Amino acid sequence: MSETSTPTMPFAALMGLEIIEASKSRVVGRLTVREELCTNGHILHGGAYMAFADTLGAMAGFLNLPAGARTTTLESKTNFLGSARVGDTVTGETTPLHVGRRSSVWQTRITGAQDRLLAVVVQTQMIIPTEGA
Repeated sequence: MSETSTPTMPFAALMGLEIIEASKSRVVGRLTVREELCTNGHILHGGAYMAFADTLGAMAGFLNLPAGARTTTLESKTNFLGSARVGDTVTGETTPLHVGRRSSVWQTRITGAQDRLLAVVVQTQMIIPTEGA
């Protein structure tokens, strides 16, 4: 995936997610906070943080799949630590905590300006083998 790639997931494209880097060991994305992604206080909605992180974690899980398998999010936990306002840009960096045969666990750190930590998301991706595997 190149630095200018956008996800092929329609919801990620709707959010405006931009992929900066994607490898088996790290996925980095960027999101500009728009009014449509905010609460009525012009602050990025918690669900937008979660969807942003879920997309990055799913991509990381996908990049680590064996041939023919697919993945789905099994569990996700978010700690909200700060806020971002309309016009801000947030960056998500996803790295593996565990990559196994049946699941993978990913941590996404979402940061704002000056690398200020805004949220930490840990999610489990289930690996679904193809039939007969």
